[in-house]
Amino acid sequence: MLLLGLDLGTSSIKASVVDGSTGKLVASAQYPDTENTISSPFDGWAEQDPEMWWTCVQEAIQRCNSSGKYNPKDIQAVGIAYQMHGLVIVDRNLSVLRPSIIWCDSRAVEIGKKAFDKIGHEKCLSNLLNSPGNFTASKLAWVKENEPKVYGSIYKIMLPGDFIAMKLTGEITTSNSALSEGIFWDFQTNGVSEDVMKCYGFPTTILPEIRPLFSNHGEVKSSIADALGLKAGIPVTYKSGDQPNNALSLNVLDPGEVAATAGTSGVIYSVSDKVSYDPKSRVNTFAHVNHELNGQNRLGTLLCINGTGILNRWVRDNVASGLSYQEMNALASKVNEGADGLRILPFGNGAERVLENKVIGATFQRLNLNAHANAHIIRAAQEGIAYSLKYGMDIMAENGTSPSVIRAGKANMFLSDIFSQTLVNVTGVAVELYDTDGAKGAALGSGIGVKYFANPKDAFVNMEKIGVVEPETEKASTYQDIYQDWKNILDNQLAND
Repeated sequence: MLLLGLDLGTSSIKASVVDGSTGKLVASAQYPDTENTISSPFDGWAEQDPEMWWTCVQEAIQRCNSSGKYNPKDIQAVGIAYQMHGLVIVDRNLSVLRPSIIWCDSRAVEIGKKAFDKIGHEKCLSNLLNSPGNFTASKLAWVKENEPKVYGSIYKIMLPGDFIAMKLTGEITTSNSALSEGIFWDFQTNGVSEDVMKCYGFPTTILPEIRPLFSNHGEVKSSIADALGLKAGIPVTYKSGDQPNNALSLNVLDPGEVAATAGTSGVIYSVSDKVSYDPKSRVNTFAHVNHELNGQNRLGTLLCINGTGILNRWVRDNVASGLSYQEMNALASKVNEGADGLRILPFGNGAERVLENKVIGATFQRLNLNAHANAHIIRAAQEGIAYSLKYGMDIMAENGTSPSVIRAGKANMFLSDIFSQTLVNVTGVAVELYDTDGAKGAALGSGIGVKYFANPKDAFVNMEKIGVVEPETEKASTYQDIYQDWKNILDNQLAND
């Protein structure tokens, strides 16, 4: 049983083929080799072309097929993971009407604030588990207010993964989990939120057909199958936002289990059986992949820091003089903890929900032109990213999440010993590292959806732990002191913002 997983990231698309019987990766490929650009024609905007995603998906699949390690005709199901909270809109010909307004776009913050007040704070939090904020529904409201001709031509709206499934199958579907991440879902009525639709003036017909997350979301069309070397009619049986999917890929499915990832953005994701929320909506709660409408509650509480890997990439491109990430890590390891006083706040990628949707930008503090070199900047950036996650985890603790261990795939920022050890030392929480990623998780998710696995847990019986990063207790006070200094800088900036 071969399973195809697609991971639609901000920087690139990855395709992986997994043998369902063993859980082992057969082949994988990524496209493009460089990183996809984010268009920002105005301050706070972030857009990408959905057709660019589709081109990258096709190239990644064909690269994977060209490995020669499997027969593409043996693939039996497709799963899709995707960057969350994006807005894709199409007309009746299924043509894209405008670039996707993606997750880190900040233009709809004020629209979300007005809806929060209009619907009522208590009603939003108790029913939506979040403020409307800067999520997909508010982005659609921005299109309605600012591009009425475009809005009037809309047939359906989609999340990014729904769009890729549509390109494969010709069908437009979604799930309650996807609608919850877009802030269209009412957890009290277990249906589309009448409050949100009425507040923004959206007709319900604009939404896709709702199907269970693990189910048939359409079958690959003959023309697409022929072009990609696949068998016509194989089903797309799983679609999930990248963070719930990352949790799935790490077998984080039950209350108390916690996953982390640190790609373009950084996330701590905790599963709970409680329908709860943060009173200030600084961390957000959505339906997890195994949430059941009339059965078990499985909610994912998500802490997101927008400016994590993107800061590390900025440092590589603008400070590190052409070094690879591995070379950067080696250089930074020669600098003491705390980067000799240099502090960096990594909040330079749009409105940060953990800061109550403020846009404060990335900040360098105490840069000494006589003492600090590129190694200090690299280390201070990675430490600042870790401290921002610690800041958010303290907010999660206020809401009842205090993990004893965190699971993460050994990828992206977790390839850096400096970042990983700083995060572990400052939080006091060990990180278990696994040989998995989003594309592999999406492939296994498709196996759950096609009912190859009797239950989700069965998909991960062969999951391999490849390492553990333990707290260095003798350094705990040092890291706490550095973190408190970093936090004081942040608190002062927030107070003066």
